[in-house]
Amino acid sequence: MVQITENASKQIVKMLDKNGIVGGGLRVGLKAGGCSGYEYTFAWEPAPRSDDQVFDGPAGARVFIDPRSLRLIDGTVLDYDTNLVSKGFTFNNPNAKSTCGCGVSFSV
Repeated sequence: MVQITENASKQIVKMLDKNGIVGGGLRVGLKAGGCSGYEYTFAWEPAPRSDDQVFDGPAGARVFIDPRSLRLIDGTVLDYDTNLVSKGFTFNNPNAKSTCGCGVSFSV
């Protein structure tokens, strides 16, 4: 399960509207790379794929995650930081043993 905070939900809905993707969601995935081993990936998509897990947040926000990525981010809280210095999505991933300084990659 992935929890989506109110701040993240607002940003997801805002960006879907901005990109004209009605009924879509934010795809969150992983790829090998970054300075710690795994790197988060993002994409705005109109619909989930057949094997995706779909997580619903407040205000109708949806997040799509493929099964392989979900194994490593299950239990994560997806938030959106509104700080002027570090604005962007943040992950509180209980599976991450260490993270890089920029927060974009992690190791398990």
